[in-house]
Amino acid sequence: MRFYPSIPITQITSLSGPGLLIGRRPICAGDEEALLPSEAVSYSNSVNAVRRQSGAARIVARSLLQELGQPCGAINKSTGGAPTWPKGIVGSLAHDRETAVAAVSSTSSFLALGIDIEPAEPLPDDLIDIVTTDGERSRLGLFPLYARCLFVLKEAVYKASFPLNGLFLDFCDIEIDIEKGIGIVSRTGHQFNVKYEIRKDIVGIAYIEVRADGV
Repeated sequence: MRFYPSIPITQITSLSGPGLLIGRRPICAGDEEALLPSEAVSYSNSVNAVRRQSGAARIVARSLLQELGQPCGAINKSTGGAPTWPKGIVGSLAHDRETAVAAVSSTSSFLALGIDIEPAEPLPDDLIDIVTTDGERSRLGLFPLYARCLFVLKEAVYKASFPLNGLFLDFCDIEIDIEKGIGIVSRTGHQFNVKYEIRKDIVGIAYIEVRADGV
C-alpha cells in the first residue's frame, strides 16, 4: 500500500475541531495505485483520472484514520455510492480536479459528516436556478462566490444525510443559511451545521454532532 510520504497531508484547521480530522492533498500521478483491490473494483470502468482522484482521496482518509488509531483497510463504495467506514467511524471523501479531501471522526462524537470541494470560481449562471432556492437567491449578492459556496455546502449536506436515510436529494431539498451556518433538509427535517473555507478552492463540511445526552 502506498502512502506517498513525500507529499504530506495538510490539516484544514479552520474546519477541524475536537475529534474531527479534516485533511487535503494534491492529486498526483500514480495515486490510482493507492486503490486497494476491493476499492478498485468499483472503478474498473472509470477513466484513469477518476481512479487517480479516488485513490488520492483514500490516501488522505487513511492518513486521518491512522491518527484516530484505526486500521488502514479498504474504504469501499456501498451500493448507494457512499464510502464505507470502519465500525465506530463516520467520514466523507471528495475531490475536484487538483485536490483530494477527507473528513473523519468517531460516531461517539458525530452522527453525520459530509465534505465537498470545488474550485473557487463563480457558479455558472445556468446552474444558479437549479442549485438555489428562492430564499437563497435573495442573498446571492452578499459576495461573488456565494452561489458556489451554496453548491459545495449542499453537496456536503447530501453526503452527510444519505447514510442516515438512503434518500437521494435534489438541490431544492436543501436550504442553506450561510450566515447562520446551518443547512436544513426539507424532506427529513434534519438540520446540519455547515462551514466552509475559501482559498484556491472552496471546501465545505456539514455535520451533526452527538449531543451530551447521546441523542
